[in-house]
Amino acid sequence: MLFRSSKMLPPDTYKGINAWIIYLALPAVSLKYLPHIHWNSQLLLAAATPVIVWLGGWLYCKVYAMNSGIDKATEGGMKITAGLSNTGFVGFPLVIAYFGEKELGIAVICDQVSFMLLSTAGIIVAINSSSNQVLSAGVVLKKLFRFPPFLAFLAAITLPRFIDLSPAGPLFDKLAATIGPLALFSIGLQLRFTGWQKEWKQLTVALLYKLLIAPLLVMIIALLLHQKGTVAHISIFEAAMPTVLTAGVIADEYHLNPRLSNQIIGIGIILSMATTGMWYAIVKWLI
Repeated sequence: MLFRSSKMLPPDTYKGINAWIIYLALPAVSLKYLPHIHWNSQLLLAAATPVIVWLGGWLYCKVYAMNSGIDKATEGGMKITAGLSNTGFVGFPLVIAYFGEKELGIAVICDQVSFMLLSTAGIIVAINSSSNQVLSAGVVLKKLFRFPPFLAFLAAITLPRFIDLSPAGPLFDKLAATIGPLALFSIGLQLRFTGWQKEWKQLTVALLYKLLIAPLLVMIIALLLHQKGTVAHISIFEAAMPTVLTAGVIADEYHLNPRLSNQIIGIGIILSMATTGMWYAIVKWLI
């Protein structure tokens, strides 16, 4: 944030950093951790967590829209920002900080499902909420299968059956190690906090769900299913992440009240530094 405010870097510097993360660092994380995950039924909670958060956020914002009279575009922007978590750019560094790097594989599962939701359900909601867009299955599939981390995810769960990837392990280690500092640096270059007073009600409603209700929902489901241990901890922790940055890009592209969406993202990231610490203490105490 200091680099951005001092104007020491060009305004679009974050785009180059994001390209490194998307094309190199995130794929390396999948290829480093996923081949070594011992798949079991408990991991289903990690895969289901983004779906639970999305469905809960969609219903939550729908009910709010019905009772508040907000326009369709604002409703669509709120659904996307409330229902899609930043399980990668923010989630990975925080999982490493709180749980250790060895548990990052569980977070990778959450992140890949989050991306698939972003590329399918998120785009569908954006198009349906926009006044000048036509829904197309081709557009949705193109976005999904052109995203390098998703292709790396597919490679990481299939290639080890046929090829020994261990010689490339040191390379994956070096690339994956860059995701924490570069992701947070990129976020700092993009944060904006101006104009939040004009839409504080919608901002409060979205952040209340994203930072408090969503992880509570996942925790209740984990308790009902008698899920305990690291997988449950990280699933709830990832549900507590702020909104994914790409939601702001989608909101801007489809004219879904982008100012509100970016405020939810920016303020949510700052608040999450405290709320995720709270959720870490809660899950360690209860589960």
